[in-house]
Amino acid sequence: MTDTAAAPRVHPQRKLDHLVYVLRANPVTLLAFVMFALIVLSAIFGPALIPYDPLATNAARALQPPSWDHWFGTDNVGRDVFSRVIVATRLDLSISVAAVALSFVVGSILGSAAGYWGGWIDNILNRILDTIMAFPLFVLAMGIVAALGNTIENIIYATAIINVPFYARLVRAEVNIRRDAGFVRAAKLAGNSDARVLAMHIFPNALPPMMVQVSLNLGWAILNAAGLSFIGLGVRPPTPEWGIMVAEGANFIVSGEWWMALFPGLWLMMAVFTFNLLGDGLRDLVDPRKRT
Repeated sequence: MTDTAAAPRVHPQRKLDHLVYVLRANPVTLLAFVMFALIVLSAIFGPALIPYDPLATNAARALQPPSWDHWFGTDNVGRDVFSRVIVATRLDLSISVAAVALSFVVGSILGSAAGYWGGWIDNILNRILDTIMAFPLFVLAMGIVAALGNTIENIIYATAIINVPFYARLVRAEVNIRRDAGFVRAAKLAGNSDARVLAMHIFPNALPPMMVQVSLNLGWAILNAAGLSFIGLGVRPPTPEWGIMVAEGANFIVSGEWWMALFPGLWLMMAVFTFNLLGDGLRDLVDPRKRT
């Protein structure tokens, strides 16, 4: 679907060819997808392949530096840092994906309705979004989690709430500039309902910029979850989580046990960097104009 004509149905083989074309055309996108695949594989299979129990303590091996037995060293109670970093990947990635997916769906629905029909719907939505964005977003997330309790579900809800304005306003703008386009009028004359025109003809054109926003928000959601855990409002110890591990390791940097904070921090940085690189590739994959 483009701005001027309806897009033909894309054969699965053509989708695969388009994916290969996008990856070959941009080496940075290929690198981002490879890194993303590694993160996903470590989240799925990592807990079954780690060499040590991430929760098992052993005072005899506490604060050991990186070695062949413990690649990332051990923490202050003798837990293997490498095992904990790998296990934490699943939790942090799950929180990020769930929060972004929830904010994407809610923001898309609200923004599409406001941009297409306008009027009082648009006015009410804009006032709600203005209220949310009037707060420093991380402080707002802190307040929500503090009020509801620091559970994983509440961290997801808090992260989703502060991300909704990004999607709602982006979709609203994209829908608003296309609702009177020629291809939209043609779709209406063909007998399509407003809901179908919005979902099948207008919304696909808003996906390319939204995919860039999704990739950025995935990284930001991981940082948000890690930040909440770092200040004690996120996931509770001894659950392996990157923010908790950085917070625990920060207390030992001065005494020379740098590995406790360094390796979880590097893993967190790599995840955020990967999602930031994914934006252009995801945009090219979903952009209808790139398939022609």
